[in-house]
Amino acid sequence: MRGLIMDRQMSISALLEHADRVSGDQEIISRSVEGPIHRYTYHDAHTRSRQLANALTALGVQLGDRIATLAWNTYRHFEIYYAVSGIGAITHTLNPRLAPAQFTYIVNHAEDSYIFVDADLVPLI
Repeated sequence: MRGLIMDRQMSISALLEHADRVSGDQEIISRSVEGPIHRYTYHDAHTRSRQLANALTALGVQLGDRIATLAWNTYRHFEIYYAVSGIGAITHTLNPRLAPAQFTYIVNHAEDSYIFVDADLVPLI
């Protein structure tokens, strides 16, 4: 059956590959931080996630490196999640509602290599 994923290694990147393979033309819809509705397909998301994974690898991100996100639940955050996990790095979210001291502690304790930030949250950094 075309929809089965059981014959593949269970990894985060395999989930997006599977979604691309069996539902590549299905839309992912989110509202961007800037306001408009953003629409694209699982195929587009898979392609962009692989591009980001390649860019992170070119920057020197390695297996086990930590990368934080300070981002809202949008297509960009979706892509970061799959790209970072796909190269064996670790992604974690930062909560913009935390006190500055807590925020600083988390970033320093994780020893993040990079932090992805939505434009409206840059002042928190």
